[in-house]
Amino acid sequence: RPLNFFKMLRVSCNTAFAENIFQMEPLLMAEIGSNTNLTCFCAKEQYTGVMWFKQEMGEKPIGIATSYHYSHPPEFYKDFDKNRFRLSRDVKSFNLSISETQLSDSATYYCAVAFINMITFGDGTILIVKGKDHHNHVVQQQPTSMLHQPAENINLECKIFSNVSMGNHSVYWFKHGSRESHPGIIYTHGDSAQCKKSSEAGAPTQSCVYMLPKRNLRLSDAGTYYCAVTACGQILIGNGTKLEIYGTFRFRLKCKYINGKFKQM
Repeated sequence: RPLNFFKMLRVSCNTAFAENIFQMEPLLMAEIGSNTNLTCFCAKEQYTGVMWFKQEMGEKPIGIATSYHYSHPPEFYKDFDKNRFRLSRDVKSFNLSISETQLSDSATYYCAVAFINMITFGDGTILIVKGKDHHNHVVQQQPTSMLHQPAENINLECKIFSNVSMGNHSVYWFKHGSRESHPGIIYTHGDSAQCKKSSEAGAPTQSCVYMLPKRNLRLSDAGTYYCAVTACGQILIGNGTKLEIYGTFRFRLKCKYINGKFKQM
């Protein structure tokens, strides 16, 4: 029966994002081996089925489990251990619990609801599982918030400091919270050419600076931008930079008073 949900997803005439389904935590941090809970709330009580998806960074989303009625047990896909992944569902909620978290659990988790020919996705919850040596690395995003007008050009900055050499690593930028488009990865840096090594006492062994240019800002660019790094078998993430776009274009009109009338210059 889980296959039926995918068929319904492919032939669906309409797909919506975050209209009637809410994932309240955009970002969750968990220590390796701990337990965590991802919540999903549905505004409508009538729907055909609900499902959770997992999308690892740079990969396609895969199904975790499907439920067609809150009184029936959910159906898990074979790649997910029922002993670690559990679903709790009532009339308006469909929550996913993960026990004994592993580094491989780091991903974005989406809750989806099906009703007739409409599939509705939540904004997603990003889960980052911290390894035992995550204190050796720091991802810094400054400033934490920015306020700009449309048409401006800006750069979002991400700094990475490490007490050990990170070797080959990848840097991802993704945006969260936009209701106009599916959240996800928007830019990647695939090399470490922007890194410098230091031998000074007390200084980080390696530091890197990455920029995300945003040109000709639009209102749809507003949201929180996160910088994430995959290195040493784990994912590190910054606290995010919230970009707000305000106002409209301002035009200055020069006039001259001639013969009792204003005329444009």
